[in-house]
Amino acid sequence: MAHVSATVYTSHVPAIGAALDHGRAAEPYWAPVFAGYEASRAWLREDPPDAIVLVFNDHATAFGPDLVPTFAIGTGESYAPADEGWGARPVPVVQGHPELAAHIAQSVIQDDFDLTLVNRMDVDHGLTVPLSLLFGQPPAHDFRWPCPVIPLAVNVVQYPVPSGRRCLALGRAIRKAIESYGEDLNVQVWGTGGMSHQLQGPRAGLINPVFDHAFMDMLTTVPEAAAAIPHVDYVREAGSEGIELVMWLVARGAMPERADGRAPTCVHRFYHVPASNTALGHLVLAP
Repeated sequence: MAHVSATVYTSHVPAIGAALDHGRAAEPYWAPVFAGYEASRAWLREDPPDAIVLVFNDHATAFGPDLVPTFAIGTGESYAPADEGWGARPVPVVQGHPELAAHIAQSVIQDDFDLTLVNRMDVDHGLTVPLSLLFGQPPAHDFRWPCPVIPLAVNVVQYPVPSGRRCLALGRAIRKAIESYGEDLNVQVWGTGGMSHQLQGPRAGLINPVFDHAFMDMLTTVPEAAAAIPHVDYVREAGSEGIELVMWLVARGAMPERADGRAPTCVHRFYHVPASNTALGHLVLAP
């Protein structure tokens, strides 16, 4: 049967994609950011996934004020990089996994989560930047991502947004669905977004390393405590866009629990300030 072999967590700062796309990754400002992912890239090369469920938020490209699903799963064959106002990123089209996505949708909806099914959408930096960070830029002679990706969009833009508890529970339902899929697949679940940042208002530029490190600690060892953080605490401590961290809880819920009750193994952990106007965080957890 399919299984969740690991969960991956990363920020999805759009300026990171621009730095890669314009050949600036080796510049002194950006080099430490990309160096922080080298260990994870090596780990992925040693044990590549057969498929990824990638949790992200849309930034008004696939969805807008007229349609704001709380949770939406991509069930299509493929997803083109979105034009976010300055042209689409020069990265490959994302290939989906319709069979696994349909199975997850069936299972999760029967477990009382009301997913929106999306058969066609473009995907923006929220999905493509994590792929670039963890896989690098695909070469011209083999211009494709290494494996199929199932997009799972979470609304963290338009209130009301889902609670951390709901996101953690959704992750557990996704794990149950994956483990009941009748094909031997190595599946990873990635949670993206964050960490602390605020893009507007008097507190624009806010970054809170203390909160960010505490969140990564809780997420790893006591996810229920992280899931209990109320929305107002995210806004107060991590800025208005810090609420994106609830998407990490979906991935954490998908992590298989150890029989002895201990925390999962931390394969890699990285934190860097600043990446553009955002605190960048990255974790890899394995059962």
